[in-house]
Amino acid sequence: MEAFTKLTALVGPLDRANVDTDAIIPKQFLTSIERTGYGDNLFDPWRYLDTGYPGQDCSQRPVNPKFFLNQNRFKGAKILLARRNFGCGSSREHAPWALLDYGFRALIAPSYADIFYNNCFKNGILPVVLSEEQVDALFRLVEERPGLEITIDLETQTVSVPDGPSYHFEVDAFRKRNLLEGLDDIGLTLQHAEEIRGYEARRREQAPWLFGG
Repeated sequence: MEAFTKLTALVGPLDRANVDTDAIIPKQFLTSIERTGYGDNLFDPWRYLDTGYPGQDCSQRPVNPKFFLNQNRFKGAKILLARRNFGCGSSREHAPWALLDYGFRALIAPSYADIFYNNCFKNGILPVVLSEEQVDALFRLVEERPGLEITIDLETQTVSVPDGPSYHFEVDAFRKRNLLEGLDDIGLTLQHAEEIRGYEARRREQAPWLFGG
Protein backbone atom coordinates (compact mmCIF):
# COMPACT_ATOMS: atom_id res chain seq x y z
CA MET A 1 0.00 0.00 0.00
CA GLU A 2 1.30 3.47 -0.87
CA ALA A 3 2.12 5.57 2.17
CA PHE A 4 0.35 8.85 2.82
CA THR A 5 2.32 11.69 4.42
CA LYS A 6 1.49 15.06 2.89
CA LEU A 7 -0.63 15.87 -0.15
CA THR A 8 -1.01 19.20 -1.94
CA ALA A 9 -3.60 18.81 -4.66
CA LEU A 10 -6.62 20.13 -6.51
CA VAL A 11 -9.97 19.75 -4.75
CA GLY A 12 -13.01 18.18 -6.40
CA PRO A 13 -16.34 19.21 -4.80
CA LEU A 14 -19.24 16.74 -4.52
CA ASP A 15 -21.95 18.83 -2.90
CA ARG A 16 -24.24 15.97 -1.86
CA ALA A 17 -25.01 14.38 1.51
CA ASN A 18 -25.59 10.65 2.09
CA VAL A 19 -23.66 9.47 -0.96
CA ASP A 20 -23.90 5.68 -0.79
CA THR A 21 -21.49 3.07 -2.08
CA ASP A 22 -23.80 2.13 -4.97
CA ALA A 23 -23.49 5.68 -6.26
CA ILE A 24 -19.73 5.59 -5.79
CA ILE A 25 -19.43 2.35 -7.78
CA PRO A 26 -22.71 0.70 -8.94
CA LYS A 27 -23.28 -2.99 -8.35
CA GLN A 28 -23.10 -4.04 -12.02
CA PHE A 29 -19.39 -3.21 -12.07
CA LEU A 30 -18.48 -5.45 -9.12
CA THR A 31 -17.31 -8.26 -11.36
CA SER A 32 -13.80 -8.68 -10.00
CA ILE A 33 -11.89 -8.91 -6.74
CA GLU A 34 -8.97 -6.99 -8.27
CA ARG A 35 -8.42 -3.52 -6.83
CA THR A 36 -8.02 -1.75 -10.17
CA GLY A 37 -10.18 -1.04 -13.18
CA TYR A 38 -12.99 0.85 -11.45
CA GLY A 39 -11.95 4.46 -12.01
CA ASP A 40 -13.84 4.90 -15.29
CA ASN A 41 -17.08 3.98 -13.53
CA LEU A 42 -16.64 6.08 -10.40
CA PHE A 43 -19.94 7.92 -9.74
CA ASP A 44 -21.24 6.33 -12.94
CA PRO A 45 -24.94 7.29 -12.55
CA TRP A 46 -24.07 11.00 -12.19
CA ARG A 47 -21.08 11.13 -14.48
CA TYR A 48 -22.70 9.75 -17.63
CA LEU A 49 -26.03 10.30 -19.39
CA ASP A 50 -26.55 6.66 -20.37
CA THR A 51 -26.67 3.41 -18.40
CA GLY A 52 -23.29 1.84 -17.90
CA TYR A 53 -22.37 -1.82 -18.13
CA PRO A 54 -19.14 -3.79 -17.56
CA GLY A 55 -16.58 -3.74 -20.36
CA GLN A 56 -18.02 -0.61 -21.95
CA ASP A 57 -15.72 1.91 -23.68
CA CYS A 58 -16.38 4.88 -21.40
CA SER A 59 -14.53 7.27 -23.71
CA GLN A 60 -17.45 6.97 -26.16
CA ARG A 61 -20.22 7.56 -23.61
CA PRO A 62 -22.21 10.81 -23.35
CA VAL A 63 -21.12 12.68 -20.22
CA ASN A 64 -23.05 14.92 -17.87
CA PRO A 65 -21.39 18.35 -18.28
CA LYS A 66 -22.77 19.55 -14.95
CA PHE A 67 -20.99 16.85 -12.93
CA PHE A 68 -17.70 18.05 -11.48
CA LEU A 69 -15.57 15.17 -12.77
CA ASN A 70 -16.44 16.25 -16.32
CA GLN A 71 -15.43 19.88 -15.84
CA ASN A 72 -11.96 21.00 -16.90
CA ARG A 73 -11.39 23.04 -13.75
CA PHE A 74 -11.47 19.85 -11.65
CA LYS A 75 -9.42 17.56 -13.91
CA GLY A 76 -6.70 15.85 -11.92
CA ALA A 77 -8.32 16.43 -8.52
CA LYS A 78 -6.89 14.15 -5.83
CA ILE A 79 -8.85 15.48 -2.86
CA LEU A 80 -12.60 14.91 -2.75
CA LEU A 81 -14.71 17.35 -0.74
CA ALA A 82 -18.08 15.91 0.25
CA ARG A 83 -20.96 16.27 2.68
CA ARG A 84 -22.04 14.26 5.71
CA ASN A 85 -22.48 10.48 5.83
CA PHE A 86 -20.30 9.83 2.80
CA GLY A 87 -19.96 6.14 1.88
CA CYS A 88 -23.18 4.92 3.49
CA GLY A 89 -25.06 1.87 2.21
CA SER A 90 -23.39 -1.48 1.65
CA SER A 91 -19.96 -2.47 2.99
CA ARG A 92 -18.38 -3.07 -0.42
CA GLU A 93 -14.65 -2.41 -0.43
CA HIS A 94 -14.89 -1.60 -4.12
CA ALA A 95 -15.96 1.96 -3.21
CA PRO A 96 -12.53 3.08 -1.95
CA TRP A 97 -10.93 0.99 -4.71
CA ALA A 98 -12.83 3.05 -7.31
CA LEU A 99 -11.91 6.36 -5.65
CA LEU A 100 -8.25 5.37 -5.48
CA ASP A 101 -8.22 4.01 -9.04
CA TYR A 102 -9.56 7.33 -10.31
CA GLY A 103 -6.83 9.20 -8.45
CA PHE A 104 -8.29 10.40 -5.15
CA ARG A 105 -5.90 10.01 -2.20
CA ALA A 106 -7.87 11.95 0.42
CA LEU A 107 -11.44 12.81 1.32
CA ILE A 108 -12.84 15.65 3.41
CA ALA A 109 -16.34 15.43 4.88
CA PRO A 110 -18.17 16.03 8.17
CA SER A 111 -18.84 12.30 8.63
CA TYR A 112 -18.55 8.89 6.97
CA ALA A 113 -20.22 5.52 7.24
CA ASP A 114 -18.15 3.43 9.67
CA ILE A 115 -17.26 0.51 7.38
CA PHE A 116 -16.40 2.78 4.46
CA TYR A 117 -14.23 4.90 6.79
CA ASN A 118 -12.28 1.81 7.90
CA ASN A 119 -11.93 0.55 4.33
CA CYS A 120 -10.38 3.85 3.25
CA PHE A 121 -7.51 3.51 5.72
CA LYS A 122 -6.93 -0.09 4.65
CA ASN A 123 -6.52 1.02 1.03
CA GLY A 124 -4.31 4.08 1.42
CA ILE A 125 -6.98 6.80 1.38
CA LEU A 126 -7.09 9.38 4.17
CA PRO A 127 -10.70 10.28 5.14
CA VAL A 128 -10.45 13.61 6.96
CA VAL A 129 -13.30 14.63 9.27
CA LEU A 130 -13.96 18.37 9.64
CA SER A 131 -16.94 20.20 11.08
CA GLU A 132 -19.94 21.18 8.97
CA GLU A 133 -18.87 24.82 9.22
CA GLN A 134 -15.33 24.08 8.06
CA VAL A 135 -16.57 21.99 5.16
CA ASP A 136 -18.98 24.80 4.18
CA ALA A 137 -16.06 27.23 4.17
CA LEU A 138 -14.02 24.93 1.91
CA PHE A 139 -16.91 24.57 -0.55
CA ARG A 140 -17.13 28.36 -0.77
CA LEU A 141 -13.39 28.68 -1.35
CA VAL A 142 -13.44 26.03 -4.09
CA GLU A 143 -16.22 27.95 -5.84
CA GLU A 144 -14.52 31.32 -5.44
CA ARG A 145 -10.99 30.25 -6.36
CA PRO A 146 -10.80 28.08 -9.52
CA GLY A 147 -7.87 25.71 -9.40
CA LEU A 148 -7.67 25.83 -5.60
CA GLU A 149 -5.12 23.41 -4.19
CA ILE A 150 -5.01 22.62 -0.50
CA THR A 151 -2.50 20.73 1.62
CA ILE A 152 -3.35 17.82 3.88
CA ASP A 153 -0.53 16.95 6.27
CA LEU A 154 -1.10 13.68 8.11
CA GLU A 155 1.89 14.11 10.41
CA THR A 156 0.61 17.43 11.80
CA GLN A 157 -3.06 16.50 11.18
CA THR A 158 -3.85 19.75 9.38
CA VAL A 159 -5.75 20.89 6.31
CA SER A 160 -4.30 24.15 5.01
CA VAL A 161 -5.51 26.61 2.36
CA PRO A 162 -2.94 28.97 0.77
CA ASP A 163 -3.55 32.49 2.13
CA GLY A 164 -6.50 31.05 4.01
CA PRO A 165 -7.55 29.00 7.02
CA SER A 166 -5.86 25.96 8.52
CA TYR A 167 -7.92 23.25 10.21
CA HIS A 168 -6.85 20.53 12.62
CA PHE A 169 -8.36 17.05 12.32
CA GLU A 170 -8.30 14.03 14.59
CA VAL A 171 -7.17 10.58 13.54
CA ASP A 172 -6.64 7.35 15.46
CA ALA A 173 -2.93 6.88 16.27
CA PHE A 174 -2.82 3.28 14.99
CA ARG A 175 -4.45 4.19 11.67
CA LYS A 176 -2.21 7.23 11.34
CA ARG A 177 0.94 5.15 11.81
CA ASN A 178 -0.21 2.57 9.26
CA LEU A 179 -0.93 5.22 6.62
CA LEU A 180 2.35 7.03 7.24
CA GLU A 181 4.24 3.76 6.81
CA GLY A 182 2.07 2.39 4.00
CA LEU A 183 0.95 -0.66 5.97
CA ASP A 184 -2.26 -2.50 5.15
CA ASP A 185 -3.38 -5.68 6.95
CA ILE A 186 -0.98 -7.80 4.91
CA GLY A 187 1.90 -5.42 5.55
CA LEU A 188 1.21 -5.48 9.28
CA THR A 189 1.22 -9.27 9.25
CA LEU A 190 4.48 -9.46 7.31
CA GLN A 191 6.19 -7.43 10.03
CA HIS A 192 5.88 -10.60 12.13
CA ALA A 193 7.03 -13.00 9.41
CA GLU A 194 9.90 -14.42 11.48
CA GLU A 195 7.65 -15.10 14.48
CA ILE A 196 5.10 -16.76 12.20
CA ARG A 197 7.73 -19.00 10.60
CA GLY A 198 9.03 -19.92 14.04
CA TYR A 199 5.55 -20.84 15.25
CA GLU A 200 4.90 -22.97 12.16
CA ALA A 201 8.22 -24.82 12.65
CA ARG A 202 7.36 -25.57 16.29
CA ARG A 203 3.92 -26.80 15.32
CA ARG A 204 5.45 -29.19 12.78
CA GLU A 205 7.61 -30.66 15.51
CA GLN A 206 4.84 -30.81 18.12
CA ALA A 207 2.02 -32.06 15.89
CA PRO A 208 3.48 -33.51 12.65
CA TRP A 209 0.21 -35.35 11.90
CA LEU A 210 -1.39 -31.99 11.13
CA PHE A 211 1.00 -31.57 8.23
CA GLY A 212 0.77 -35.07 6.81
CA GLY A 213 3.89 -36.28 8.66
